[in-house]
Amino acid sequence: MAKKAPTPPDDPPAPPAEYTVVARRYRPQQFAELIGQEHVARSLVNALQSGRVAHAYLFTGARGVGKTSAARILAKALNCVTGPTATPCDKCDSCLAVAAGEDVDVLEIDGASNNKVEEIRDLRQNVGFRPTRSRYKIYIIDEVHMLSTSAFNALLKTLEEPPPHVKFIFATTEVQKIPITILSRCQRFDFAHVGPSLIFDQLKRIVAQEGHQADDDALRLIARRAAGSMRDSQSLLDQLLASAQTTLTAEQVHAVLGTAGDDRVLELTAAILAHDPKTALERVSTWIDRGMQVSELVDQLIEHWRTLMLVRCSPDLRDLPVSPTVREILCQQAGNFSLDTILTGLDVWTTTKARIRGSSHAQVLLEMAVVRLSRLEDLVPISQLIQTLQQGGGLIAAQSGNLATTGSNDRMGGVSPGKLAGGGDSSKKNDLMGLADKPSASQNGTVGTDELPALTLSEETLPEVWNRFTHFLSERSPILAVHVKSSLSPAIFGPNSLAIRFPSGYTHAYEASATEQNVLRMQEVLRRVTGNPAIVRVDLVTGSTPAASRPVAPAPNQAAERRKQLMGLPLFKKAAEALGAQIWHVDEDFNPAAAPPKPPTPVDPDEA
Repeated sequence: MAKKAPTPPDDPPAPPAEYTVVARRYRPQQFAELIGQEHVARSLVNALQSGRVAHAYLFTGARGVGKTSAARILAKALNCVTGPTATPCDKCDSCLAVAAGEDVDVLEIDGASNNKVEEIRDLRQNVGFRPTRSRYKIYIIDEVHMLSTSAFNALLKTLEEPPPHVKFIFATTEVQKIPITILSRCQRFDFAHVGPSLIFDQLKRIVAQEGHQADDDALRLIARRAAGSMRDSQSLLDQLLASAQTTLTAEQVHAVLGTAGDDRVLELTAAILAHDPKTALERVSTWIDRGMQVSELVDQLIEHWRTLMLVRCSPDLRDLPVSPTVREILCQQAGNFSLDTILTGLDVWTTTKARIRGSSHAQVLLEMAVVRLSRLEDLVPISQLIQTLQQGGGLIAAQSGNLATTGSNDRMGGVSPGKLAGGGDSSKKNDLMGLADKPSASQNGTVGTDELPALTLSEETLPEVWNRFTHFLSERSPILAVHVKSSLSPAIFGPNSLAIRFPSGYTHAYEASATEQNVLRMQEVLRRVTGNPAIVRVDLVTGSTPAASRPVAPAPNQAAERRKQLMGLPLFKKAAEALGAQIWHVDEDFNPAAAPPKPPTPVDPDEA
């Protein structure tokens, strides 16, 4: 019986078609498709149309903003069969090969893995050979800053005078690492960050072309997370579309990224601004237990406080990647607090972010920042507080308590009026800070200083004018008054013109008083004393000393005034706050603005 021929096996299944990621499929192929880089595209198009194409270009900018894409488009424009042209055809063999990265005459080199001098020497040898089929031989070196110093030196001469058939296009994210000798041989183009609104519009077009559905809030979150990088946004969108079953929502984005929703960030911010650390800590603990990343939450809080700052500075700001509901809440939160309070909060969050990078206790640092900001009250500028004290509101403000700063308020220029409330003996603290002044002359039944008639500046009235001048200057600028009181005897050099002279050893006081702002301030004070426009000149007198230089009779309350001025200096102010220190006596020749004495010259014991 004849054997039956074996049945041939079935053909193996064809391999699935290779998937190309969104970032590659939607890569720009024309200059008009470069989103957010219109200034670069316009310059390159004009160069191609006018025939002024340079031999070396340097594209610099953040990652994913279109540097390599622009280099490929420029290579296609130079080697297109219809070119050089500003609009390559994308149909000829040269354009297709460049777009696929397979053109033999367009060499894309990775500077990170080809950074040795030997590889640059091979490049120099190949530069002399003409292109195989194209018009130009083009070298695209990505991350060119990774080349070694010797490799850069080997490239210098070739880069300065290349053959006419060679073009160089460099791309880098760290232009500061490139030698100046290389920069001077290239035409530099700086690629900008892509705005969130532009990224949002592009993502919306991609979702529509892919046949998917996505909420606008989800796309806005992706645009904000991309931080100006179009490629990062497209890669993240590709990942989220693969994980979404139906419509991509904001909740799915937060679940994949480990971030908090806008409503949660608003709730945490509301608890902090309401000075409720218990609620704020409970929310943080709940979110972290659900898998939220601490660093991501801090990033969101930094972005939220930044948005509060922008809204507080410009309520009509429209370029905010948030929904209208969130924007309304942001405006309410920003309007309830001063700009100094918001800046202090932003400073605390950025400091916390820096500390988290090198710490294994990220949650503890986050909770510390939450409690610190929950205890931070609304701040007012120091200049406004000083103005309030000068206008007679110092005693009323001081009745609330003591003056203090928390966190980084001293750096941000804010003081908390709530921190003026402190407990303890308020009258003692008022006396320490110089706020509990003695009754003025007008309260004792005599004429106050502000009610004295104007004085004409002359040799006879100079002592009284100087007394009033220093008194008013102490009220307006205590530190400047300390500098001025270390000067020599004042002099008149013209009608209503006063010269304030400093001895040669008081250069610090002279330089501080001679600034344009302080001179204008002193002229305004002198105008207040004399009743007429005045001129103040600050001079430095060489070879003189301040001893016995003031003919002005001391005022009855001069000692108290000086103690009050000294208590406004940072050193004495800190001593009063920390130790409860008081100034009982001040020597007449004491001057905190004077330069420190020079140390004595050591004497040789043998010579002695």
